[in-house]
Amino acid sequence: MKEVCDFLKAAGTYYLATVDGDAPRVRPFGTVCIFEDKLYIQTGKVKDVSKQMMANPKIEICAMKGGEWIRVSGIAVNDDRVEAKEVMLDSYPNLKGMYSATDDNTQVLYIKDATATISSFTAAPKVIKF
Repeated sequence: MKEVCDFLKAAGTYYLATVDGDAPRVRPFGTVCIFEDKLYIQTGKVKDVSKQMMANPKIEICAMKGGEWIRVSGIAVNDDRVEAKEVMLDSYPNLKGMYSATDDNTQVLYIKDATATISSFTAAPKVIKF
């Protein structure tokens, strides 16, 4: 899982795919951290992406770094604990102007039943499950 987190951080931007009714939705994200041996992402509860993950928690993440790309699929699980939010916000202090660990908007989610595949045109895919 650390390799997945490191890849996403090095990429800087990853793309999160959700489902909105019967239509796919993809948008750029940049927050990722590990807390209690789980891979976490962050958003705001007022955003459509949050509502989509609550309605259908199946997500996929995609990012590219150099000549490699990663796809991470799994189930997004909401974690409303202040401790989880604090770890994320401490990892991204620039977000503290928009979010706090105790507001009603900040949302952190971990990815369970995840499968990450790191691919390139020059090597066999590497599969990581967590």
